[in-house]
Amino acid sequence: MIKTLQNTLLKLHNNKLFEFSIIGVIIFSSLLIGVKTYDLNPSYLLVLEVLDVGVTVFFLAEILLRFIATTNKKRFFHNAWNVFDTLIVTVSLIPIDQSEYALLARLIRIFRVLRLVSAIPELRLLVNALLKALPSMGYVLLLMFILFYMYAAIGSFIFESINPVLWGDISISMLTLFRVVTFEDWTDVMYETMIVHPWSWVYYLSFIFFNAFVFLNMMIGIVIDKMQQEHENDEEGVHERLKRIEQKLDDLSM
Repeated sequence: MIKTLQNTLLKLHNNKLFEFSIIGVIIFSSLLIGVKTYDLNPSYLLVLEVLDVGVTVFFLAEILLRFIATTNKKRFFHNAWNVFDTLIVTVSLIPIDQSEYALLARLIRIFRVLRLVSAIPELRLLVNALLKALPSMGYVLLLMFILFYMYAAIGSFIFESINPVLWGDISISMLTLFRVVTFEDWTDVMYETMIVHPWSWVYYLSFIFFNAFVFLNMMIGIVIDKMQQEHENDEEGVHERLKRIEQKLDDLSM
């Protein structure tokens, strides 16, 4: 009886129409959050609150369905996305809208938008790849910071007399270099220093070459490599799940 119920719920959860309905409710929930930022009639706010409760109940039912359909209950919480979804739904159930923590409740409900990531496999794969790329990206960021610090110190020593607002100290110089590396009117900064130091274009172009071209492409390469690994792991996982399903079907037929 329990296995029959689990198989029925599993088929329902894996149904494409049901998956699209979950995505639709998540998008609808996101729109509700956006609508609440406008000044609305109190009667409309009441309607929005009712709809918000309906969305929360739907999310709770979906989590329970997923939990019941899982054969090994302990493994359900081994999945980080399941833990994330459960946490968001659980916090949404806490009745603190009329308390001093009402603002916190609204902020937490905003994170329900991230359920769209957990509901779409492609987005989950992208986020997993990004998270796994962070350690390698950290070394690249550290090297970028070292170059930022060195160039900021050089710029502060040489260009402070030209424009103290942009080069007054090392922290302000680093902000100026961030403006340069994002190409936000960086030529204005360069031409201003070139009036006094005509060779200063070498300073800016070398900084842009290393930080905007070399290191940025290194970070992109790291993310792409991790995404490719995630694709391979995902394909292997799909094959393993298919094998387990076939084994279960064979056991049931026997």
